[in-house]
Amino acid sequence: MSKVLIFGHQNPDTDAIVAAKAFAYYQSKKGLDVEAVALGEPNMETNYVLNHFDEPAPRVIKTAANETDHVMLVDHNEAQQSVSDRDQVTVDAVVDHHKIGNFETAAPLYYRAEPVGCCSTILTEMFNEEKIEIPAKLAGLMLSAIISDTLLLQSPTTTDIDREAVRELAEIADIDVQSYGVEMLKAGTNLSAKSDKELIDGDAKSFDMSGKSVRIGQINTVDLSEVIDRQAGLEKAMQDENAAEGYDLFITLATNVLTSDSELIVAGSNLDVVEKAFNVTLDHNRASLPGVVSRKKQVVPPLTDAFEA
Repeated sequence: MSKVLIFGHQNPDTDAIVAAKAFAYYQSKKGLDVEAVALGEPNMETNYVLNHFDEPAPRVIKTAANETDHVMLVDHNEAQQSVSDRDQVTVDAVVDHHKIGNFETAAPLYYRAEPVGCCSTILTEMFNEEKIEIPAKLAGLMLSAIISDTLLLQSPTTTDIDREAVRELAEIADIDVQSYGVEMLKAGTNLSAKSDKELIDGDAKSFDMSGKSVRIGQINTVDLSEVIDRQAGLEKAMQDENAAEGYDLFITLATNVLTSDSELIVAGSNLDVVEKAFNVTLDHNRASLPGVVSRKKQVVPPLTDAFEA
């Protein structure tokens, strides 16, 4: 059998990159020939993490079937978030912490899904269950992924399982979670170096909601005014992508990682559905969402419900 490729979702965040590396190490310890790859370049935060631990970035692939017959997925399961030719390869395993959508296979597979804050949390459990020791560098990477996904354990997606994984991984890696975590989150918020298109695309995922194609991106910052001041350009970039990609609605969530508040910027149709979902009135296509930080738990579910109503 050809080498099995392991990867996270498109527009990879820190967890998508790290979980692929962690699962590849896990599978290699079980005797499989695997390689962790990525479906896009690492973002600023992830580059900070990789550089901090002197870890090389994974190879980026556009398609998988030209290299292998078998893949494993981490941190995602939905087809529109995965490799473009996923239907041409066999999915052997999935480890994920998101909702399951439009996912089916022709053959049985290993599927591990848990409602926790981070995919790397699940992988920490799996290492412990199989009594596979986590090396210090990998522990630091996995800790970084949990910090990223849970916004330093402040996100409502955070569970006691995540907190225990952070405690364990921090001890292995010998890292002060609070000081390292704040610096890591700040490293991913240098917005001035990015174009409007790069900002809306940097952490964006597509969803099918009652037949509507909805694109939801998230921008982390330590100063929401930096994003608000660029709203006109961001809206133009979102409108352009709606036209080019056929999205019905594009939502960008700008989140202050220090205060756990967000601003919502929208472009496209169904704006009344957005207002209904979040109980807000859009003012110039923008609304404040105090306490909202999680796309997975606080944005996608109410928006899905509003489209289905």
